[in-house]
Amino acid sequence: MPGKQHRKILPKSKLAKPVTVKTATGIPKWAPIAVLVFTALVYSNALYNGITTMDDDDYILRNPFIRDFSWHSIWSVFTSFYSSNYHPLTTLAWLFEYTFFKLNPIPYHLLNVLLHILNTWLVFKLTDKLSGKKTTALVASILFALHPMHVESVAWISELKDVLYAAFYLSALIVYLQYLASGRRGKNYTWALLLFVASLLSKSAAVTLPVLLVAIDIYKGRKVNAKSLAEKIPFFILSIVFGIVNIFAQRSGGPIVNLLSSYGVANGIFLFPSMLASYLIRSVAPFHLAAIHYLPNQFEHILPWAYYASLPFIVFIAWLVVSRNPFRIKNVMRKELIFGLSFFLIAISVMLQIVSVGSALTAERYTYIAYIGLFYIAGQWITYKIEQKNNSMAVISGFSLFVIVCSAITWDRIGVWKDDNVLFTNIIEKNPGILDVNFIYMLRGNYKTNTGDRKGAIEDYTKAIEMNPQFAFEYLTYYHRAQVYDESGDTRSALDDLNKSLQLNPKFALSYNSRGWIYFKSGDKTAAMADFDKAIELNPRYAEAYNNKGWVYDQSGDKKTAVLNYNKAIETDPAFPKPYYNRAAINAIAGNLTSAIEDYNTLIRLNPDEHMAYFYRGIARMNRKDNAGACSDWQKAAELGNERAPQMLQQYCH
Repeated sequence: MPGKQHRKILPKSKLAKPVTVKTATGIPKWAPIAVLVFTALVYSNALYNGITTMDDDDYILRNPFIRDFSWHSIWSVFTSFYSSNYHPLTTLAWLFEYTFFKLNPIPYHLLNVLLHILNTWLVFKLTDKLSGKKTTALVASILFALHPMHVESVAWISELKDVLYAAFYLSALIVYLQYLASGRRGKNYTWALLLFVASLLSKSAAVTLPVLLVAIDIYKGRKVNAKSLAEKIPFFILSIVFGIVNIFAQRSGGPIVNLLSSYGVANGIFLFPSMLASYLIRSVAPFHLAAIHYLPNQFEHILPWAYYASLPFIVFIAWLVVSRNPFRIKNVMRKELIFGLSFFLIAISVMLQIVSVGSALTAERYTYIAYIGLFYIAGQWITYKIEQKNNSMAVISGFSLFVIVCSAITWDRIGVWKDDNVLFTNIIEKNPGILDVNFIYMLRGNYKTNTGDRKGAIEDYTKAIEMNPQFAFEYLTYYHRAQVYDESGDTRSALDDLNKSLQLNPKFALSYNSRGWIYFKSGDKTAAMADFDKAIELNPRYAEAYNNKGWVYDQSGDKKTAVLNYNKAIETDPAFPKPYYNRAAINAIAGNLTSAIEDYNTLIRLNPDEHMAYFYRGIARMNRKDNAGACSDWQKAAELGNERAPQMLQQYCH
């Protein structure tokens, strides 16, 4: 019939082939998912890493705020500083992890990796909304996911605060862009503000977000006027408040050092551009990476030449951006260059060590958010080249090669965080001749002590002292070396080191406590008691000193006073096991078996794998004629590796 449309039917032998659905710029829809999967594969290497003693010991091993899951503990997390920081949401996450997984490192690393994968997706969404180009978003997310400078933020358990604050920070930016697109206030504005608060509660570095919002306004062509600035007022108020809180938190850990006063104004001028130069260079040449990049040594007030070269390098970069058409940079790319560098500078501004709280000049983790600006420039440039068909294959090949190299370096860097020995050895190798690296020798000595390598530990402690006898933690190094000497039976060397430690720091309670224990073992109870009392005077919450003092009374026959000191030790540190054992032993001998069993119950609650608690509770239950309970405890103790439990089972539990 005229006008009738006929459908052409293909023969079965000529079925249409499936077509890969692509985005407007030719990127397959599965490409972002492939990036996430590949990122997960690369960072799966982190799941084999352990808990280090570089901050992980403070945040996980010794953190009192994550030991007790209760409303009181949660309230304390939000109302207290810890380890010179205020990041309650991060601590809350560790509280959940410790409650359910204790010291199993896998869940801690897994959470960091999952958040990094989430952040990679958020970077894709953010850069897509900023540029409207999927190619740009894909390039930026790939670089964010796999750049070696980001390993530190993911593979280091302590940097949960980095990946957590970034998740909220990026989400706030995305929601803000949705708010701009809608053109009116509503739930997007409210969500942006709430996500910003969550980011601030995860890490104080989030204070830069309001300035970045202004930069985004300018980039998106929005007028900066009284109205647009007024809507940022709540964000700026929050930044100021949390900035002040962070200053107090940092000061709670000790004095903050001004680099200009340490290096002088002339040299200090070159330190700040050297930080920026280091970050910019490593974005394209990610080599000589280390967990710590120390402040440089000064020889007769002269810095290494690279620091002086950094200022003209930064001036050259600034000229490149400000000049109208250097090297024939297209106007469209000039806009991207200005925005990307502004993003970078805003995000990293609070990380520049204008005031220093440590001995590091730069840190790779500081680039986690900041590098998104540089990656955005790279994405826009690659997109431009592809769209203009200007050497596009060469650009794609070069980018692919760079990603392959980055992936290999990232895989290797993740392995550096395996344990203290690998980590500290790498830091030492990457900082040859730096005097401050003696602190790392001390930390590696601690690792060797804990793994039974006493000879290696003494060598590292000695190296730390010899490298820089005037370094701030020399007294601590003498203290640690004394412990190894004492364990090796060299009491004289141990006492010599403890005396040197106290000469350097007469207020160091740990050295008094250790020296008191050596005096006690040597039979001088009077000198021992004097040192324990001094340790408690310096630190009234020193549980081990109370326990040791109780032990002196215990061995002297004064059980009543001994129990009072054990009680005080438990009161000051309810998670410290020794006084529970000592108090339980006194109660068991006195026939107060109920109290003894309660102490063993507490020990088991604190650590369900505490085989000695099961063993001694079994003895207490046997003495109460509870044969079934005793045999059950000895069976559990035997399963946990107690060597004496099988004998008790054979003798009493046929």
